[in-house]
Amino acid sequence: MDVYEAVKSRRSVRGFKDEPVEREVLERVLSAAAWSPSGSNIQPWNTYVMTGALLAELKTSAVERVAHGDPWDKRQYEMYPHELKPPYGERRSAFGKERYSALGIAREDWEARQRAAIANWNCFGAPAALFCYIDRDLGLPQWADVGMYLQTIMLLLRAEGLHSCPQMAWSQVRETVAEVLSPPGGLILFCGMSIGYEDPTVSYARTGRAPLGETVTFLGD
Repeated sequence: MDVYEAVKSRRSVRGFKDEPVEREVLERVLSAAAWSPSGSNIQPWNTYVMTGALLAELKTSAVERVAHGDPWDKRQYEMYPHELKPPYGERRSAFGKERYSALGIAREDWEARQRAAIANWNCFGAPAALFCYIDRDLGLPQWADVGMYLQTIMLLLRAEGLHSCPQMAWSQVRETVAEVLSPPGGLILFCGMSIGYEDPTVSYARTGRAPLGETVTFLGD
């Protein structure tokens, strides 16, 4: 797949087939993603990949916890500032409106919105997932390195005909994840990522992007 096509076709898919993803494919993707850039090559990512019965166990535990209304785990980082100033707040609001409209869920239908949100912890039906951790003693530049690593994974997955959905929502139930993965105590769960083959029967709205002139400034000749 052409790089431009991979970038333009990558999106956060929220509906997957139950078709298994071969371990050989996942190993090939993650081996290539290891070449992602990082400051002084410290490679600050710590990744766990789950499939099969173990992932099913985690899905069940997480979904039951959220459905029962258990409180979120204490945040180890802020997903968003308390107040998103313009234009960021408007972009986030537009995304929410587009997503729920595609699902046919009205803004005031809180129960339906909750049901849609709970699908996060079922990995939207995906048969594979990864969980990416970073050492709590590292700084903001290393978090940026992790972001580049995750983007590389998502583009490589597209080259394999797969889709993905990165999910910071997993950090809200990090203790449930830790019960299954048993990561070292010095690591922070940044996000999970659902991986699989897209279910074309699930409705979605392709989120737009700001005009180039709104985010990029060209200087010089």
